[in-house]
Amino acid sequence: MAQPDAARIPAQLSGTLESDGIVLVTDEASSTGLPSPPPETGTLDTIHSSNASDQGSEDAIESYDDLELNPDVLASNARQSLDASYRPAFTKDQAEQDGQAEGKSNDTSASQNPSSSAARHRKRGSLQVRLERTGKNGRYVLTADDPETKEILRRGLERESADSKSSKARTRIRDLVFTRQFTTFDRQNASAAQGAFFGFFTLFWICMGFIFVNSALKNYREYGSILGPNQVLRLMLRRDVLVLGLTDGAMFAATFEGYLFQRLVAAGYIDWARSGWIIQNIWQTAFLASVIGWTYYRDWPWTHTIFITLHGLVFLMKQHSYGFYNGYLSSVYRRKTLLERKLAQLEAMEPQLLSGPTSPASPRDKMDFTSASTATGYDLTELGKAADTSGKRRPSMNQRTSTNFHTEQSPVAAVAAAIESGRAIDSDQMQVFSSIIQAEITDLATELKGKSEDGKYTYPKNLTLANHAEYICFPTLVYELDYPRQESTNWWYIVEKTAATFGVLCIMQVVSQAFIYPVVMQTVKMKDAGMTIDQRWIEFPFIMCDLLFPMLIEQLLTWYVIWECILNVLAEVTRFADRGFYGDWWNSVTWDQYARDWNRPVHNFLLRHVYFSSISTFHFSRSAATFATFFLSALVHELCMALIFKRVRGYLFAMQLMQIPLVSFGRSKFMKGRVVLGNTIFWLGLFMGPSVLTSLYLII
Repeated sequence: MAQPDAARIPAQLSGTLESDGIVLVTDEASSTGLPSPPPETGTLDTIHSSNASDQGSEDAIESYDDLELNPDVLASNARQSLDASYRPAFTKDQAEQDGQAEGKSNDTSASQNPSSSAARHRKRGSLQVRLERTGKNGRYVLTADDPETKEILRRGLERESADSKSSKARTRIRDLVFTRQFTTFDRQNASAAQGAFFGFFTLFWICMGFIFVNSALKNYREYGSILGPNQVLRLMLRRDVLVLGLTDGAMFAATFEGYLFQRLVAAGYIDWARSGWIIQNIWQTAFLASVIGWTYYRDWPWTHTIFITLHGLVFLMKQHSYGFYNGYLSSVYRRKTLLERKLAQLEAMEPQLLSGPTSPASPRDKMDFTSASTATGYDLTELGKAADTSGKRRPSMNQRTSTNFHTEQSPVAAVAAAIESGRAIDSDQMQVFSSIIQAEITDLATELKGKSEDGKYTYPKNLTLANHAEYICFPTLVYELDYPRQESTNWWYIVEKTAATFGVLCIMQVVSQAFIYPVVMQTVKMKDAGMTIDQRWIEFPFIMCDLLFPMLIEQLLTWYVIWECILNVLAEVTRFADRGFYGDWWNSVTWDQYARDWNRPVHNFLLRHVYFSSISTFHFSRSAATFATFFLSALVHELCMALIFKRVRGYLFAMQLMQIPLVSFGRSKFMKGRVVLGNTIFWLGLFMGPSVLTSLYLII
């Protein structure tokens, strides 16, 4: 059989032993809008069938019961180490290739060397197993004829089941990659300057210039001023501008609570795993409530209100990321410190000499590992093999924040139990135990170092006032120990982007004054005139049509001034090199693609601290975690609308949640390959959504 096509990408299956003895197999590469979490159980790798491989790796396999699997397959490298999770790789094509290769080899050399085939099997380390359907999707029976193979399968899956039931909620922080890059429309981006749609970008700004000139001429003819009556500008500047600035400064100062709190955690006064995270959540709730309460108390216009609310949410997310990441690292640091003490205790012990004619000790004086093996689920007599492969262990296998070795099930816990027992240990055992602890300490040290290449910000050295203040100013909502940085600051670039910021704000003010403000005042007059809801509802389609183009322009300009201008200014001032603030969201064919690309900083925050945290901490399924992420996002958006219009209507909240079925529709078989249709549906929603929402809040 020919080699499998390189385009065939292995899909990840997760196998868990159920109470009825059936292996429950689930897909680890389902087509969700968010990346799948790392598997907590053993993985089964299978090669896509030829017809499935033509589709994307994300959704090539939708039902594993449709696969044509060979009943006899190979479990390759099933037992690389005793401390690693059971991870058989089921490959149909490889099994047939091995069978053909061995068949050809046997024709020529098997008679001369009967053990050659067995030697090849030993080198490959494969086990013969059988995967049978149960008649129920996602459930298979894993069997083997060899008794020793059966025992390996049983022990491996039982260990996974025990780990998942006994271990506490995992708190592993998902890694995000920060790289040097420019935004798509930045003139420093060489690919953007010569991009396929560069001319349309230029045309857009020419159109904006004509709109500005046209409105200015009309205003000058009617009012004698190019800005017209200036109601919108007066609304923004008529009062409390100084109070607005002082409020923003107070919110910035309040974020340093996180720095002081984490210093207490690092010093050992507060245990993050017990009460620290609770206190931090209480503080964050009080912070958000204070911001909202203050805006209501001041009775600010919507411009002041939305600025303080959005900036307050930014500070809130920064505090959450800083607190919870450093809190996680504090637990990792506690475990590392504890293991270092265990290692020192082990090195201080006198090794027991091996039993022999000159040995003063008898075999029964040597340590009995039976109780420790039973308590931890690991055979200490085989830990030498585990030590040999400790460098290949996946970091996610370890309970990096656990400090209770009495309940933990791992090789490290088994070694800790052996040390605490006080029984004699011979030199070979001491060497094995030391290797296991040192490998774990190395893994933890790597985690504490994070992305700090030079180790300058290795936890807890990162807990400095300057590091915290710098992070608060960075254009990112996700805290890391270190970020890619530029070598210098281009102040002319800052001047350019600052001028662009005020220029775009000026265009937005003219568009609002000329096209949006008259419509808003029309709805106000209808309410003042005592028109009923039915009478106002008749005007709804006309108001919506009047707002279609100005609201779309305002939305595009708002996005541009924040994600292209303001964030680039902050990045240049702070020498922050990762300018990936957005992707090509205008090419979106599904709503989840738009959610990922139009606002990368918020998406990264939701990905780490909502989506993955709900999976690891609350054991949500990926579907439930996706719903929780959309639900929280919808609540925050509705909060902003409630503060602007001083009422709760739920229109935006409902439309946000409607994106979930729209995402499913976009990933349906009907929409597969229909890129133009998907992008058309996306733009229709983006074009009509803002005007529909604004009209609903104004009319009703």
